[in-house]
Amino acid sequence: MISDSRYNQRYIKAAIFTILMDLKKFKDTVVRKKKSLSGFLHQLEELVPPDMQEIVDKADTAVWKEIDCTTCANCCKAMTPTYSPQDIKRIAAHLGMTAKAFRDKWLYKEEETGDWMNRTQPCQFLVDDKCSIYEVRPEDCAAFPHHNLKPFDIYGDTYKANLNHCPATLLLVDKVKKHVEREYIWPAQLPDKQ
Repeated sequence: MISDSRYNQRYIKAAIFTILMDLKKFKDTVVRKKKSLSGFLHQLEELVPPDMQEIVDKADTAVWKEIDCTTCANCCKAMTPTYSPQDIKRIAAHLGMTAKAFRDKWLYKEEETGDWMNRTQPCQFLVDDKCSIYEVRPEDCAAFPHHNLKPFDIYGDTYKANLNHCPATLLLVDKVKKHVEREYIWPAQLPDKQ
């Protein structure tokens, strides 16, 4: 009989292997589907199904039944959030630092936008594929992947960018595309965007 600690170690190793394999599978899927999904998002700039929000809402609900962000952390490895002044104050206080000391140690100000962003990737707060400041993480992280930030059809550039980094976004766009192609003679049957 296997001891509990040896069983737990095997279970943890198997879980880590599964997560790594899932990210490899995700990256392979991005390579295979990105052109088609980006093209679909581009077409949505001109043609939008009349029931688009309903399609997106159903697809988004289905996505979150299949995806658990806490087992992925790919966004933390490949992207940086923007930090609002409120985020900086909240996180700095949590870490026992001043806002200035926090900015000086961990962030830089992006010249073009003025946004505060991580100096490093992966995120300095990612420890063993978990967010070490999860309770006080930046709002940008808490809202990611921003599926409900704006209407789907006018947020195409964000979806295109996130296809590379987020399994949930890739799955959402794929589900929406499949639904639209199944329900409509894409794109000829759709009314012009109002």
